[in-house]
Amino acid sequence: MKQATFTEVRNHAKQYFDIVEAGEPVRVIRNGKPIADIVPVMADMPSWKRRKAQPLVLDGVAVSQLILQERESNA
Repeated sequence: MKQATFTEVRNHAKQYFDIVEAGEPVRVIRNGKPIADIVPVMADMPSWKRRKAQPLVLDGVAVSQLILQERESNA
């Protein structure tokens, strides 16, 4: 995380917001103490795309595995 004083951020705002836009957060320091974090905004994405896909399981066996077994037995 990049750190900058309040004065640096105020005087060079474009530079620091370009850094944030590129994906890196910036911590703002005033009088030696952190006062804020400027963080990138997550892109709007449907909730179903944010969740990790998990295999569908029936009776302890992944459905994809059942399909592959069925295909092999019919071949």
